[in-house]
Parts: sequence; structure tokens; C-alpha cells
Amino acid sequence: MDPLDRHLLSELENGLPLVKEPFEEIGKRLNLTSREVLERIRKLQTAGIIRKFRARINQRRVGISANALVAWKRVDSLHGDMGLLLASFPCVSHCYERLPVPGRWEYTVYTVHHGYSRDAVLAEIRTLAGHIDAQDYVVLFSTEEFKRVPNVRIRENGSNIV
Repeated sequence: MDPLDRHLLSELENGLPLVKEPFEEIGKRLNLTSREVLERIRKLQTAGIIRKFRARINQRRVGISANALVAWKRVDSLHGDMGLLLASFPCVSHCYERLPVPGRWEYTVYTVHHGYSRDAVLAEIRTLAGHIDAQDYVVLFSTEEFKRVPNVRIRENGSNIV
């Protein structure tokens, strides 16, 4: 890695600019063409310095402020797996199954929902509950979002410290 690669990584850690040509914009900041930016990114990926390159939308910036975790008690009358059924609904972004704590917490299936308002998310969850005939569930809304970026630093030799 050279100093320009370090600057490129710093730019990428801030996220891609929300413009039509984000790599061109990053290139302007680094005095590179968009093609050179992409070539350097590929080289860093091949070298294992960049392991993953993916998009993450900042939900709050696009207006998604209602995020809920729903804990469901298993519905025995369902034909098939409750988790697979819940995961098949477009309004469910994540679906998990966990062991219960007998006598304290009997919920075993968890879904995550996102929306523009609590009312909209609750309406979505009620509709979902009606589809699967679930009566016993708990909705927990997020109250605070913590920063979701990996804690990655670069050593002088160019390798990552995670």
C-alpha cells in the first residue's frame, strides 16, 4: 500500500458520496480518474486489504426511523416452519429463532421490521400476525441507533487490525 491507497481507504470509510458518479467524486478528491479509483479498489481487494465492499443505507437519512424487533410465541397450528413462513414476508428484514427461557421468556421466533413511522410498522406487524394467526407477540422499538461501522485500523505495513 502506498500513501494514496491509505487516503483512498480513508475516503471509502466515510462512505460513497451520494452522487451519480461516486468513484469520479472520490477520484477528484484524490487527483485520480474514476477508473484509477476502481483499479486501486480491486488491487486492495485482491491483496486482502479490503475484504468486503458493500452498500449500507443510512436508514435515518432516508427517513426510516421506526425499527422494531418482534418476539413471537410459536404458533403450533401453522403448517410448516414458522420461521421460514415469517421470513418469506417482504416486511421482514431479518428472522431468527432462539431457545426459550422456560417460565421466564417463552418467545422463540424473532423478526425485524423497518418503516417510516411506528404506526406503519405496527400496522404491518398486525397484518402479519393475522396472516399466521398469531396472538402472542411483543413489539420492541429501537430507542437509539449505535454507529455501525467496523473498528478497522491500518498498520504501517498495510495490514488490518480488527
